[in-house]
Amino acid sequence: MTERGDVVLRVVPQLTDINANGHIFGGWVLSQMDIAGGIIAHRIAQGAVATVAIESMKFITPILLGDIVSVYAREERRGRTSMAIRIEVVATRGRECKEVALTNGVYTFVALDANHRPRPLPEL
Repeated sequence: MTERGDVVLRVVPQLTDINANGHIFGGWVLSQMDIAGGIIAHRIAQGAVATVAIESMKFITPILLGDIVSVYAREERRGRTSMAIRIEVVATRGRECKEVALTNGVYTFVALDANHRPRPLPEL
């Protein structure tokens, strides 16, 4: 694990992910972040989780077609039933494979029981 956390996803945006400006839709990257955060939250909760909030979100640089997008995630804090997952998105761009920070945010997930109600997280 790095300072950013674990690399959870590595994806390449497709032509269908481009907006009218020639950049990748913000919603596309939000969904990739939610998927990656959910994977980490599921591991921590040892079961089902749901996204309940995006506490902060910052777009730094547009995502371009051809970028290799890496999504990093790590636990930032934990409550009784919920956890905050810090998510950072980085592109590997161009022939020189330059690393470019794209976006970051903190997503909150809650652990769910069989009835889809909040349940306590497992002990550390």
